[in-house]
Amino acid sequence: MRTTQKRHVCVLIPNKQHLDCTVRVRARGHEVLNSVLKQLGVSELQVLGLAVLRDNEYVFLDLEQKLSKYFGKRWSRGSLAVPFILFLRVQYYVESGRLLMSSKVQQLYYAELRQKVLLSQSFHQEALFFQLAASALQAEVGDLEQREGNDGEEEGEETRPERKHRHYFLPEDYFPSWLIKRRGRDFLLQHCPVLHSELRGVSRSQAVLQFIKEASCLQDGPVTFYRMRQEKKELRCSILLGVALKGVHISQEVEGKHCQLYDFSWTDIDRFTFQGSKFEIAAVGSLCLPKLVYYTPSAFHSKHVLRHLSDSHRFHINTRDAVGYIQELEDMQACQFYKEAYICDTTRLAHRLQNNSLTSSIGYNVFLLTVAEVELCVDEPEEFFVDNPAEVLWLAELLHGASVDGPLVLPSSYWAAVTMEMKQVLRRRADEGVSVD
Repeated sequence: MRTTQKRHVCVLIPNKQHLDCTVRVRARGHEVLNSVLKQLGVSELQVLGLAVLRDNEYVFLDLEQKLSKYFGKRWSRGSLAVPFILFLRVQYYVESGRLLMSSKVQQLYYAELRQKVLLSQSFHQEALFFQLAASALQAEVGDLEQREGNDGEEEGEETRPERKHRHYFLPEDYFPSWLIKRRGRDFLLQHCPVLHSELRGVSRSQAVLQFIKEASCLQDGPVTFYRMRQEKKELRCSILLGVALKGVHISQEVEGKHCQLYDFSWTDIDRFTFQGSKFEIAAVGSLCLPKLVYYTPSAFHSKHVLRHLSDSHRFHINTRDAVGYIQELEDMQACQFYKEAYICDTTRLAHRLQNNSLTSSIGYNVFLLTVAEVELCVDEPEEFFVDNPAEVLWLAELLHGASVDGPLVLPSSYWAAVTMEMKQVLRRRADEGVSVD
């Protein structure tokens, strides 16, 4: 193949590294994806997708489309000397990192969440940022006490974590800038090590899972935002449509800050409609809300936002039951852990258990997404692909956070079997009289 018939694509991945791919000039998204999979050594990206930066916004690729559709005339004029940039980003968010059976995918997911936490504007969730920082430090530094032992000093008044280790991390790497400004660097350097030390004994892989779970509670963390206008002729896009874990967020940017207007679960939404750049949300009748009308930057954006909404809803349905039973198993472990850690502090125990308890929706309402006069129903889940856990026991994966990489395509019906298996385990534990009190 002649050099002029090839293009150099650089894929930026969440851990700030990049992958280089050389593809045909007529290549589709799948060719880049296959190269990324091979270089990462995984069989499926699960929750990650390839995106292009369009009008200062990440747009996920339709892998069946030619890359020329996303890069325009530059692609046809390009050469191997000038790389085209794509981004590997989280396309679907999860409540539990245990659903990510590939350790590499799990690490990439964690890396992107770390960056989103630093950019978060959830000003009312200050306490959560301290929990997230502690979990991240445990995942990246390990036990704080190991560092004390390396210094060879006896523990005393001046060797408490908040004094001895106040400079072992940079606040800018773990907290949003507004929180650093609000509390001051000295405050964070003093108090964060105390929370970090409470995670002594938690493995780094478990700390990553804990971070993912805690980050799912962050209002603007596990969300992909798309900018829209309130009026068709408005020059500035002040509306943010957020595709989130369990539905859609609508926010408005006011003086640089995001003010949430609506928080719709999937069950709250009756219909999405796109007509060109016009976007409408119709809520279910019980909410008594008028139809919301916004405008995307272009029909190109509309089509891709629609696709993302539809696929996110399917993903939520596919994994909902599995998430529920993973949560039950985690709650059983959490009760025992916090009983031991806070046996003398029942108030704190109740508070921490409440903060770490996530409930998943047990029902859903099918909504319709339409482009012009064409309706697309999303009540039937499609196939979902995960890395093969066959070499280890499923419950060992759930309880101990082990991860494997292996090729296998699994249908969405697999999640039903997983759910049934977890039900049986819980019942056996109950019959055997296993107590979590």
